[in-house]
Amino acid sequence: MESTYKLVPMLTVREVARLLHLHSNTVRRWSDRGIIRSYRVNKRGDRRFRQDDITRFLFKLRALNGQEKEVKIEWL
Repeated sequence: MESTYKLVPMLTVREVARLLHLHSNTVRRWSDRGIIRSYRVNKRGDRRFRQDDITRFLFKLRALNGQEKEVKIEWL
């Protein structure tokens, strides 16, 4: 029986921080505020980010000309 779930690449806080040129704490804060969507994994509740979500976030930022103060992606 085939599974209908598809595994997608997940990124750590540190990886997202490097991609966005931010401090790790900023990524965590943006995740808490809903600016960047994250998923909690394992018993510790570590954050993971879908690569597609980060790509969409970057396109949204670019479209807004870098004005991140009001950036919030509307999730489907």
